[in-house]
Amino acid sequence: MKITDVRCYPLWGGFRNYTIVVVDTDEGLYGLGEAGLTGRELAIIGAIEHLKPLLIGQDPTRIEHLWQLLSRSAFFPHGKVLGSAISAIDIALWDLHGKALGVPVYELLGGRVRDKCICYPHISGRAIPGDMSLVEAAQRKVAEGWKFVRWHLPEEEDLLEPGAAIRRGIREFQAVREAVGDEIEVCIDLHTRLSPADAILYCREVQPLRPYFVEDPIRSESPQAYHLLRDKIDVPLAAGEQFASKWEFRELIDHDLIDYARIDLCIAGGFTEARKIAGWCEGHYIDIAVHNPLGPVATSACVHFNLAIPNFGVQEQARLPGDLFPNVVHADLTFVGGYINAGDTPGLGLSFDREAAAAYAFQMRELPHLHRADGGFTNW
Repeated sequence: MKITDVRCYPLWGGFRNYTIVVVDTDEGLYGLGEAGLTGRELAIIGAIEHLKPLLIGQDPTRIEHLWQLLSRSAFFPHGKVLGSAISAIDIALWDLHGKALGVPVYELLGGRVRDKCICYPHISGRAIPGDMSLVEAAQRKVAEGWKFVRWHLPEEEDLLEPGAAIRRGIREFQAVREAVGDEIEVCIDLHTRLSPADAILYCREVQPLRPYFVEDPIRSESPQAYHLLRDKIDVPLAAGEQFASKWEFRELIDHDLIDYARIDLCIAGGFTEARKIAGWCEGHYIDIAVHNPLGPVATSACVHFNLAIPNFGVQEQARLPGDLFPNVVHADLTFVGGYINAGDTPGLGLSFDREAAAAYAFQMRELPHLHRADGGFTNW
């Protein structure tokens, strides 16, 4: 079996684009992957065009060899753009290999170590007098059977002032915890919006409310800054969704600076790199909480990965399986009572309708940009 083509399908999903990649072979089998790095899809497509000539004619089952070739062939170590492109290709190769052997990807990864994967949803809204939409959203998720809720540090349209955001964020956490009770796990995503000093203040205030984790409290460019956080706070920390390789995780893992690794399979190098990161984390008692605000291929990849790793924590699940592009991608997944599971269909259990994909043509769109009152830029 040889690779004959690699094609990108950027699909508009109403708020953002999702980049699906198809790897075709001369035996009629194809594999599906998905790239991360939301908002820079054209850069990913360009990267894949560079990588395609390296793949045509290759044996798709030599996955580790091809990963090394794609990652290191241009001399410069891959960053987030190339990492996202490599991730999509790698996921597609594992899908292909499973199809060729007639087994699910989780079998290729060593087989199931659990029967199903617990997930957390996204909620949004406010928790102020006259507007308790955040609390109501949390209560709806609990009524639907979810065992977790998650939201992020609040902004006011495109304005984020740290002091006001922290004060409101603490009130929101208190309101949600009171509404859902002690049996529901609560995750809060600070979305890299705060300085270390502000993050320390926030984490100290919410510690008595028992967060499952506080995610991305500070920017990711300097993992060394997590030493300061670890020394000053006592809440579980989660980070890593912006990292493109095991090397970027190194500081956080080696020094036990996080409790949950937020591996994004669609940025951090696909299954090939993610399983190395997960193994490294296992030796440090760090659990995996995959980053998955993405599309249907990413969701299937995350499920197969999580079914096969021993140090699984929770899977991010921003929407129910089948809600996005249901006429384009069909996945062999089930969702019941806050848990997601994969069937025994070979590969990732996915099918892809290329003609139907044409109805979701790429649209140029920027993600939101936030600023402070003085006009300075801050992270979204």
